[in-house]
Amino acid sequence: MQKQKVAVVGLGRVGAAFLDELLCLTGKGVKVAYAVEKNDTPGKKMAEAAGVKILSIDEMIALGEAVDIIFDLTGVAEVRKELREKLYGSNNSHTVIAPESIAHFLWSIMSDTALPVIEGRKTGY
Repeated sequence: MQKQKVAVVGLGRVGAAFLDELLCLTGKGVKVAYAVEKNDTPGKKMAEAAGVKILSIDEMIALGEAVDIIFDLTGVAEVRKELREKLYGSNNSHTVIAPESIAHFLWSIMSDTALPVIEGRKTGY
């Protein structure tokens, strides 16, 4: 089985809950290898405890095709734009950026509980 190497950007309430579910999929071909989180959040601590490497956006982009999917769970339009521009600028046509709307879709398949809702947060691409 081919492993999908995944990165999670944003380990706040939504990102931490999503990370927790993704970590349960390790035996199913998913490896959460990297995360990006500037703040000292419980999600960042969970990632570190699970052996997930914490990187900056630039460090993650520099990994090139070592990352299959980047889940952007920041809810910040500027971060989404930065990820798209830097990925495009690196000539990486392999890695896919999955916005929160994709994470919410996957969550509905993976879990019986609801992802945290953050009022006023925009989740579009």
